[in-house]
Amino acid sequence: MLVAAKNYSNKATKAIMTYTTVQYSLDIIKDEARDLVHKGVLSRQQPIYTLCQYIPAREWACVEGELEECNFLLRDRLADLIGDEKWDND
Repeated sequence: MLVAAKNYSNKATKAIMTYTTVQYSLDIIKDEARDLVHKGVLSRQQPIYTLCQYIPAREWACVEGELEECNFLLRDRLADLIGDEKWDND
């Protein structure tokens, strides 16, 4: 919890701001990447670090840590992360 004191008209007012931390599992990261690729927002050939544009900055460290734990490098391609696509009409 972050507590910030602000002065308004010589009166001290306290504003309390809380931040929630979201845990990202590898499956959630893969689903997010797969969804962005499916929508055409990102390409399978782009590096994994391009996901940082779509994940809040304060949560990116958690995502980066999970990727590193699972032996993914940020320069690896999204295709490496999301794997093969399954087609309904095959």
